[in-house]
Amino acid sequence: MKLITWNVQWCRGCDGRVNPARISKVAREMADFDVLCLQEVARNFPGLPGSAGENQYETLAALLPEYTVVKGVAIDVLAPDGDWREFGSALVTRLPILQVYRRLLPWPADSSVPSMQRAAIEVVLEAPSGPLRVTTTHLEYYSAGQRAAQVEALRELQIEAAHHAASPPRGRESGPFQPVPRPASGILTADFNFSPEDPQHARLQAALAAGVPAYRDAWQLRYPGVPHPATLGVHDKTQWPGPALACDFIFVTEDIAHRVEDVVVNGDTDASDHQPVLLELRDR
Repeated sequence: MKLITWNVQWCRGCDGRVNPARISKVAREMADFDVLCLQEVARNFPGLPGSAGENQYETLAALLPEYTVVKGVAIDVLAPDGDWREFGSALVTRLPILQVYRRLLPWPADSSVPSMQRAAIEVVLEAPSGPLRVTTTHLEYYSAGQRAAQVEALRELQIEAAHHAASPPRGRESGPFQPVPRPASGILTADFNFSPEDPQHARLQAALAAGVPAYRDAWQLRYPGVPHPATLGVHDKTQWPGPALACDFIFVTEDIAHRVEDVVVNGDTDASDHQPVLLELRDR
């Protein structure tokens, strides 16, 4: 199984051009991917630099016709023209989808800095090894307190999923009460807006409730002791004039840690201000 995660900055490259086709091209060149997790996807936001307000969810679906695009909208507002404006993440996959959960993450009040609502998409996929959860999100940039609350929410969701796996909800044969598998095993991707040295990076991997597999940084599993390559500010020195840093990670639950085959950061592309990260996961 091959998974790519990428903050695409509403498909805006370092040249200032918004080009969803370039995003899909780079992703396809990186790998014959099964899952593509994208952050900062926009619909009807003409005020974003370089954007004409295009519906990037629809455009990406047309560019990747053999895949299903799952929307993870965090910002959902009515525009003056009567249409809706959406901003958030997208999970693109060619694997069978068993269930989709869309979660609004905590947004405690913090008027000292700009902030926005954040959301996580959790998708249960029918992977070759069996049901597998993939979650992608984008944590708050400016507010450390909000970001910490969102990390705690992600930890709680992992506990909840593991408890559902161990004790499935009582269901019925059909209708909305029909049970769907929700395994404890999962992958978590995001622009986390923290560095590997940040306490929140360690907090996300801290032990959970008894019997619940915790998250592990896939890069550290594959390359212990090797610094994670930078994923932000590598090429775009206009927005990010300081040293490049790593803030886009892939975590896997510890029960599937042995299946991490490789993790690759594409440091060459300038199709976004972030660099895409590829995970290769063995089936067994």
